[in-house]
Amino acid sequence: MSRLNELKEGDRARIVDVDGDDSIAVRLLEMGLTPDEEIELVGFAPLGDPIEFEVRGYRLSLRSTEAKRVEVEILP
Repeated sequence: MSRLNELKEGDRARIVDVDGDDSIAVRLLEMGLTPDEEIELVGFAPLGDPIEFEVRGYRLSLRSTEAKRVEVEILP
């Protein structure tokens, strides 16, 4: 399995799990990063952080440390 922060621009993946049970994990789930949801890496900020994703029809920017907490399965 991979992590969201390991994807390359244009990669699509399916969310497997969000690590942890703290407020950050809960916030990620509330933003729509739920298991079995498809997500695509749209691009990186000029210095590489934050990372922009498309999920559930909207764009979402996450810090690299937050993206590292989301386990994904890369889609072909």
